[in-house]
Amino acid sequence: MKDPSNQFIEIAPDCLVKEAIVPRDSGGRRTIAAIEYELLHGHPYLYTLAELKFATHFRHKAVPAADLAARAEHLREEFFAKPYACMRASPLTRTYGWGSHYDEQGRIAIYPVESAEYRRLVNDPKIKKVFALRGKREKIG
Repeated sequence: MKDPSNQFIEIAPDCLVKEAIVPRDSGGRRTIAAIEYELLHGHPYLYTLAELKFATHFRHKAVPAADLAARAEHLREEFFAKPYACMRASPLTRTYGWGSHYDEQGRIAIYPVESAEYRRLVNDPKIKKVFALRGKREKIG
């Protein structure tokens, strides 16, 4: 899958929040939303979609760093043999109120829906805009 570039994912039209929420882990387990938030909020424009999905997957599965380092090539081949969802399907954009911007190199940053930067990206005619996928019955928490 080719990573998108110069694109902004607006929050889902049926997103219930008016201000972005920082996702939390649940029941002692790491959640996809919390991991993606941690990676993207702390490091804007560092990860491409492929890199983000790979890092998120192995943090979510709690694969020890030593195992990941020892078997990195095999694990990458195995992971990328299957399709993975884009940021339109991320709980950050669907449920938690975070817009997702891909820069020219396909690297991702997130912006809270209430921010001036979110509005600037939405109004920039040079950036392609798409909405996050609508939620089914997703609830926060």
